Amino acid sequence: MGSEHLGDRVQRLRRMADLTQEGLAERSGVSVDVVRKLEQRRKHSARLPTLHALAKGLGVEVTTLLGDPPAVPSTGEAEPPALVAVRRAIMPPLFAPPSEPSGAESLSLPLLRSEIAAAWTLYHAADFGRVMEVLPGIIADARFASAVGDEGQRGAGQGALAKALQLGGHLAIRLGKTDLALSSLERAFAAAEVSMDPLLPPMICNSVAWAYQRQNRLDDAGSLAVRAADGVEQRHIHSAEGVRVWGGLLMSAATSSARSGDYETANAMMRTAEQAAGRLATMPPPADGKLLSIFSKSSVRIERVRLAVQHARPEEALRLARGMRLSRETPLSWRTWLLLDVARAYADIGDAEGATKSLAKLHRVAPSWMRHHTLAVTIVQDLWAAKSRPPGLRKLAEFLGVAG
Repeated sequence: MGSEHLGDRVQRLRRMADLTQEGLAERSGVSVDVVRKLEQRRKHSARLPTLHALAKGLGVEVTTLLGDPPAVPSTGEAEPPALVAVRRAIMPPLFAPPSEPSGAESLSLPLLRSEIAAAWTLYHAADFGRVMEVLPGIIADARFASAVGDEGQRGAGQGALAKALQLGGHLAIRLGKTDLALSSLERAFAAAEVSMDPLLPPMICNSVAWAYQRQNRLDDAGSLAVRAADGVEQRHIHSAEGVRVWGGLLMSAATSSARSGDYETANAMMRTAEQAAGRLATMPPPADGKLLSIFSKSSVRIERVRLAVQHARPEEALRLARGMRLSRETPLSWRTWLLLDVARAYADIGDAEGATKSLAKLHRVAPSWMRHHTLAVTIVQDLWAAKSRPPGLRKLAEFLGVAG
């Protein structure tokens, strides 16, 4: 299903729902012209608000419209062994006796936290195969650490378990397994609530909100992010750690508003977040920033570019992106999204050369992410279908399997 054209999926799901093109347009609030162009393959992609509206009209998750990520089918075929191992680590077999991890005598919380941080780095580099390899062992170690020692040690172990399970949730979302993601995040939240870190529960809430967004539960995602942000603002806004967690939640709430079609509210939230991010320069840096929410002036601006592109404001997106200086802490995943959105903005204004240059840069710095993103494929498909093809496009089309 992953190689199936978006229009083919829309048509197949529409027929399964016993809807005409006009009926789907009326139910989703999307013009019948957009539905028709997608099904006729005259449009290779649609903006996220449109995808959410179509998903709602069809009664499916957005991920169903986007198709399966590489090598992770949702067609009923057996899952790969590495994913089965992750699933088993997140949800251990019922009635299985607790097992002590090998090397438990040398297991220390600083080492465990270091391993978790390294796994998050692999995740942001789109090395999902490697994350699937290391995550089951990390979760097992963290589960053991949460059950031994005195109260303080157990609390710190619960914090490590929460971050490991949060990573499991993020990985599952990227692999199109949102139900597994929510199972992992629910367990992460339970561990966070008994940890020694009061900022962990709201951080997990942010991840849950993202999972809700992927399931088209935009109201649930927005209200959860707002409630969690309010709690952080009341108690923790005077530290860099608190600002980063609060800012991440505010961005999540803005994203939910934007995907619901309310760009003005989303943009106002993002401006507030950008102002708050400027305060971080005046605060002592976090002691362990790698395990905190990603929030900085760079991340806010990247998200503003994304929202502008998704709402057919390509000139505004390019203006926001122009002259950006990304902080060293900006993960590769976020740099990837920026390059993709800039490419989409250039394509939307008819600048095929600018779009190709942005995609070529993405190919140089993050080929793994480029393969994973369906947006990269659809942009290249659109450029390849045009009469004039700029220099460098063939290499990208061959890399993504579009040229054939």
